[in-house]
Amino acid sequence: MKLITKEFNIETGKETITERDETAAETKARLERTKEIAAEQVIADATATQKAALLARLGITADEAKLLIG
Repeated sequence: MKLITKEFNIETGKETITERDETAAETKARLERTKEIAAEQVIADATATQKAALLARLGITADEAKLLIG
């Protein structure tokens, strides 16, 4: 993957844009983070599904549940 960085020198007003390939370590870190994000999304989706099912069983809306809690 190409990485693009932009630097701005406030004294000269010059902007420098550089493009380079990411290192193996950067690639590994990016892929690991992508997996973490996907796992977090699966958990969030499962939690939302469980909450919706519980509200349906109780016969109340999300707004009504907030009133009970808050």
